[in-house]
Amino acid sequence: MGNRAEPVHAHAIENIRFIRETMERAGAFTAVPGWGGVLMGASACITALISGPPDNSVRWIAVWLSDAVVAAAIALVATARKARRSGALLSGAPALRFGLAYAPPLVAGMVLTPVFATMGLGARLPACWLLLYGTAVATGGAFSVRIVPVMGLCFMALGTAAFAAPAPAGHWFMAAGFGGLHVVFGLLIARRYGG
Repeated sequence: MGNRAEPVHAHAIENIRFIRETMERAGAFTAVPGWGGVLMGASACITALISGPPDNSVRWIAVWLSDAVVAAAIALVATARKARRSGALLSGAPALRFGLAYAPPLVAGMVLTPVFATMGLGARLPACWLLLYGTAVATGGAFSVRIVPVMGLCFMALGTAAFAAPAPAGHWFMAAGFGGLHVVFGLLIARRYGG
């Protein structure tokens, strides 16, 4: 009989795999955690009360960097849980595109933090952090659901306003952004996009 025809089910499985991979490449990253955002916001509000006004001290910067570590841990755990529940792949193309767009502004913030601190501009870090975090959320959000880049733009606007405001109000801007915006948008994402 020579060449036997390929079984139909093998061809069908290959077609399904192709369709799934194509949809994954075209899809949006939907595992942005709403409830995780609410927890991150609550943490930031507490941190704003603990830190007090920005004063260019190592203590003030350390308090906020500690909260950033807590917020990152919350975000990672909440994102992984939401992805697992929804069946989204954290190793898939949408998550990779989100991460590649999200990371550069955060790296810029990591570079600028010691620069601001050593140049006596630590009291202006709230504006810098809000602006760059907003940029990260807006650029990463371009590969997510529509509400995510809107949240990023709100952070950017708040960071811009913080640069124009008196420096001692910086912790209130941090509370409004990392606290309030995370809570409000977290609730919206949780309600509209499944947690």
